[in-house]
Amino acid sequence: MSLLPGDRSKLEEIVSRGDNWRCRKRADTLLLLDDGVLAIDVAARLGIHYRTVCTTRRDWFRSGLTSLPDLPRSGAPKKITPAQLDKIIAAAVAEPLTATELLSMHIKGGGLPLKVGTLTTALKACGMVWKRTRHSLKKRNEAAFRAAEIEIEQLRRRAADGEISLAYVDEVGFSQVHPNRNAWTPIGSRHLIEAKRGKRLNVLAAMISSGEIFSAKLWRTTTSDAFSGFLSLLHEHVGKPLTVILDNASIHKAKSEQHIIKHLESQGLTLYFLPPYSPELNRIERLWHKMKYTWMAAKCRDSTQLEADIDDILSNFWTKFKLSF
Repeated sequence: MSLLPGDRSKLEEIVSRGDNWRCRKRADTLLLLDDGVLAIDVAARLGIHYRTVCTTRRDWFRSGLTSLPDLPRSGAPKKITPAQLDKIIAAAVAEPLTATELLSMHIKGGGLPLKVGTLTTALKACGMVWKRTRHSLKKRNEAAFRAAEIEIEQLRRRAADGEISLAYVDEVGFSQVHPNRNAWTPIGSRHLIEAKRGKRLNVLAAMISSGEIFSAKLWRTTTSDAFSGFLSLLHEHVGKPLTVILDNASIHKAKSEQHIIKHLESQGLTLYFLPPYSPELNRIERLWHKMKYTWMAAKCRDSTQLEADIDDILSNFWTKFKLSF
């Protein structure tokens, strides 16, 4: 059997990413045959009957890629019509209802009785998943979010051309007690991490378009005057027109520091405030998450070790510790 290069690449993609297991199995069968494996050996390797291998090869020569999915089969009529399923999905999106509650609503609306498993299967087939909800205090403005995405991309291009420097700025606190996270744990037991209370280390940092991290550490609360001082040092460090992307935290907009901000703006500093509830647009948020949940070991630290571990990550960013966007 000989496959065209284009067909082979499509079959390989189906094997690695296909949603239907039957399609993946048939694509795998064809690839093995194309590699010169005998049909009887393909059957043994994939755990299928020899006739199934022959049928797959025959159907491929007849219909090509369209032979991989199953043909429609006759059977009992569907118990949920497309219109009824649309109503169920709309109700699920509107509020966090369980499958049992959705089924009750469906039957009260005139739908046929069916099993909860049938309903959940139908929902999954439409791309719905059962997952934990999250609290949302306010809804962000999607139009402003999309507009900010475009503007930030334009700023990134200007930075790539050397016209300006771009910095993603934020502050975060690190506790000597490591935050809880998932861990492999024997059933019936708990995975415990030692918890010794201590001072919290706050970090102000800028992820600069040059690839470096400029930071300052504080064993005290981060205040507006500390933030404006950090901006001054950052602007001096960069030494060229600088645009800073940041959120709307109160210390970023304090009236008491506006005279310093205006002076920096006259020297070439521009503050770009993100729309509310848009942390995805500030790349340094990814850095904080990686530091807390991946790069820093899950253990209790004293103040010296905590500062040393943070220094190690920030000073070796893009060499020992890397991010991908």
